Amino acid sequence: MKNTLGDLNNHLFAQLERLSDEDLIGEKLSEEINRARSINDVAARIISNGSLVLEAQKLADDRMNADVTVPKMLEGK
Repeated sequence: MKNTLGDLNNHLFAQLERLSDEDLIGEKLSEEINRARSINDVAARIISNGSLVLEAQKLADDRMNADVTVPKMLEGK
């Protein structure tokens, strides 16, 4: 299974459409709200993990660049 951030985006919009269903009431609406919360929690973790990977890659790229300048606040430390 190979999912992408595009797939995540599609899932989030599909969930939004389900929540927008005006015929959902009572227990069915509560179930959909709980499902949306769960999807949101997982999506937030996926996005956070992606951000962490991106930041790590940026640091690795900077470390390999001999022309990188040290921020002034770090000079002399």
